[in-house]
Amino acid sequence: MREYLLTLCVTAAVTYLLTGPVRKFAIAAGAMPEIRARDVHREPTPRLGGIAMFGGLCAGLLVAAHLANLKPVFELSNEPRALLSGAGLIWLLGVLDDKWGVDALVKLGGQMIAAGVMVLQGLTILWIPVPGVGNVSLTPMQGTLLTVALVVITINAVNFVDGLDGLASGMVCIAAAAFFVYAYRLWYGHNLEAAAPAALFAAVLMGMCLGFLPHNMHPARIFMGDSGSMLIGLVLAAGAISLTGQLDPDALKLFEGSERAAVQATVPVYIPLLLPLTVIAVPVADLLLAIVRRTWKGQSPFAADRGHLHHRLLEIGHSHSRAVLIMYFWSALIAFGTVAYSVQSASVWILLVITALSAVGLGLLLMPRFTPRAPRWAERFVPPRYRRRAVPPEAAPEGAVPGESREPVPAGLHGATAIGDRSRFTRTSTHHG
Repeated sequence: MREYLLTLCVTAAVTYLLTGPVRKFAIAAGAMPEIRARDVHREPTPRLGGIAMFGGLCAGLLVAAHLANLKPVFELSNEPRALLSGAGLIWLLGVLDDKWGVDALVKLGGQMIAAGVMVLQGLTILWIPVPGVGNVSLTPMQGTLLTVALVVITINAVNFVDGLDGLASGMVCIAAAAFFVYAYRLWYGHNLEAAAPAALFAAVLMGMCLGFLPHNMHPARIFMGDSGSMLIGLVLAAGAISLTGQLDPDALKLFEGSERAAVQATVPVYIPLLLPLTVIAVPVADLLLAIVRRTWKGQSPFAADRGHLHHRLLEIGHSHSRAVLIMYFWSALIAFGTVAYSVQSASVWILLVITALSAVGLGLLLMPRFTPRAPRWAERFVPPRYRRRAVPPEAAPEGAVPGESREPVPAGLHGATAIGDRSRFTRTSTHHG
């Protein structure tokens, strides 16, 4: 675990330190496109944040290659080199798109080429577990097509959801954390060395997102651009492919005993097949809805619009920050709920907790103007708008009620939430008689 934590910290530190210089470079290079109709930010913001994230990826893999417990991953497997090759191609394509713009079909072709490069170097799906059948081997052609499809879907799902400050990096970080928990459990708990590359990819991906997130939170100082969104989408897909396609379910020795016991025991085997979809369930749902919506209107599926899920949250009254947090919540619930179910599939409490949290999430969606208040012991750790400090009687101004809250109120809104979370807050003044 210490080696993974060290790799994560190095990746995050390098990404964080590189983002500042990359921002200056992006401004000097003119990678600051004009505001488009579908954008929610109000002033030009530099892109090319993917350059810093790619630097963090290289640094993390370089450090991991020299650690004693992670060195065998590079010696016994070619998957880290395959990941770096595919990531380099997709990152270069993203940089070109951030600076000059690339046609959607050209980007799709580049994504397929990057996936094909990884397949040629051994990062491919070799078999899949099928309920009622068992372990089914794939032909090279079937494995290649399935691998390329998974990579392209994941990249575009992450790219589509990159519409609010900190949204894509945070959601992918949550997905990577859930993926790391599952992969590390297989590697450490079941002593399966084939799960080590997937755990490494997830740790590096978490570092990339955590290092970039402080610069990308609202209001963002820099965007990751396609060079970053496509990069983290490819790394996430690579971990899913490594865990799903390279890990032999027979190694878990779960197909033994009675038929009923085998069915219950094989539930964790099918989780790697489903987890790549559940950890990006929200982006994939947004992707499918966007394709249906645009095709229904007679537009290209790749045509940009303001109909994404995060745009809908803003339209119903949620602030920028709250819309991002709601998307975080649903991503974490789906991803970690799936992982928890894989560990205790027979436990009723898991389903009850997931159901209760889903009800909480639906309540948050329907209350865009509800402002929660933190308990007094936690007020120092939250923003001022979530505090409820009372004015001491001796400090209360003339005419004020002792103990009355002096909570800042949005000017002109009287408690309503402003879209974009950019409203200025002023204190209510009391005129002395």
